[in-house]
Amino acid sequence: MARTDKSAAIAELTEDFRKSSAVLVTEYRGLTVAQMKTLRRALGTDAEYKVAKNTLARIAAHEAGIEGLDDDLKGPTALAFVTGDIASAAKAIKNFAKENKALVVKAGVLEGNLLNAEDVQKLADLESREVLLAKTAGVLKASLYKAAYVFKAPLSKTVRTVDALREKQESAA
Repeated sequence: MARTDKSAAIAELTEDFRKSSAVLVTEYRGLTVAQMKTLRRALGTDAEYKVAKNTLARIAAHEAGIEGLDDDLKGPTALAFVTGDIASAAKAIKNFAKENKALVVKAGVLEGNLLNAEDVQKLADLESREVLLAKTAGVLKASLYKAAYVFKAPLSKTVRTVDALREKQESAA
């Protein structure tokens, strides 16, 4: 690779590191081109999956302000630059790795913090953003319903008491 090509590759990787909210580092040894294409499709618009030379990726990570990935950037390395839902991208990689044992998740970076392989697995086990938002909305709706019931209870109790007094007076008369 010519020096200008290397500089351009480093600049592109640096930009990818900077614009991504998370980066997942994987080893792809043993995967075919068709399998890699399937993985890229599974990631969809949430992430971009790139094979990178380790030395260029190390330099780009340092230029982007990410430290500590040097030990994980060894062997055949591919990086998933996540710009969308982090949990969805991690889940797609986890599901693909279940079917294709050749894909190994080595590490990750989430908003500047280093993650080990176990942390990436925990991210994959999270539900998607939409599901978490729906559950939160359900909890808030239930709380509001309870509050409305509490505010309404004294009023309906007063109506029932007045109605009982009226019936008692009518029966006494």
